[in-house]
Amino acid sequence: MPGRYRFERFTLDLDDRRLTRDGETLALNARYLDALALLVREEGRLVSKERFLDEVWAGVPVTDEALTQCVRTLRRLLDDPAAAPRFIATVPKHGYRFVAPVEQLERDAVVASATQAQAAVRPAWTSTLLLGAAGTGGGGAAGAIGGIAYGFAGAAQASQAGAASVLLVMLILCVLVGLAGGLGVGFGIAISRRAPGPWWRDAVGGAIGGLLIGAAFKLLGLDAFNLLLGRAPGGIAGAFEGLAIGAAVGLGAGLARQRSLRRGMALAGLCGAIAGAVVTLLGGRLMAGSLDLLSDSFPGSRLRLDVIGALLGEQGLGPISLVLTGALEGLLFSACVVGAMTLAARRSRSVS
Repeated sequence: MPGRYRFERFTLDLDDRRLTRDGETLALNARYLDALALLVREEGRLVSKERFLDEVWAGVPVTDEALTQCVRTLRRLLDDPAAAPRFIATVPKHGYRFVAPVEQLERDAVVASATQAQAAVRPAWTSTLLLGAAGTGGGGAAGAIGGIAYGFAGAAQASQAGAASVLLVMLILCVLVGLAGGLGVGFGIAISRRAPGPWWRDAVGGAIGGLLIGAAFKLLGLDAFNLLLGRAPGGIAGAFEGLAIGAAVGLGAGLARQRSLRRGMALAGLCGAIAGAVVTLLGGRLMAGSLDLLSDSFPGSRLRLDVIGALLGEQGLGPISLVLTGALEGLLFSACVVGAMTLAARRSRSVS
């Protein structure tokens, strides 16, 4: 976050984007300034190589040599020998640590008044809306990936003329479901972060959001089927599935904090995979299970996924297929939602 920091003869002013020594401005490019800011803000704590690459290079593919050159330049500017560091210490194979005492300075009256005026103009819910929107987009991305996979599986059993329509319907349906799930879980987590609290409050927010959207989705879906077709399968995904997956995504989001993007997404994906498998073992149904139930309820339907069961030696979507697809859906949804929200949170901090 913006601010002013002092260490020995140096002052790092993130509001003004400059580094000074005894009042004299030192030349430093924007990316190296961001790297120094990250180190200073994490005073005394290890900053991993992954965090540098995610937060300073923002996911742009670079080699380790780019980070090494960055640290070498900072040390030269700070007159900080690597053999006896006063500021930046190397933690071999892991990253770097800022070891000098850092004093955070009060902003001057001009900067403070400008910040207050800006805060008055900026809506208080900006960051919440940004995080929620990112979660919604992450859910939509997960839906698109799943829709393509299930679309090809369904198209394999359709006639050549109907294969394209099966693929398109599967894609649209899965994207809409993913967006709805991302909306509920993403905004549940985002709203839970508005008040200080433990990291696991994300799981509570995600669970509540998933529960509400799952219940609404099932209620509207059943009403729509009854209205259009005269009957509706009652076992499609609903509140229970939304609660479980939402809690898993929130747990993953909490665990992903202070970790690199890749590790955070991996942890979130693991939480989602476990939740997806457990849901199906307890008799719940996620996307594949719900589609299979719909196709069984309407024999004329071309939305069939029997090819997935066939790959596992089952007749249709058997118990193994349901558990496997549930785990994969939970993994994909959780990793995409948490990844999108993590990127949004870091971009928000970098510009705030």
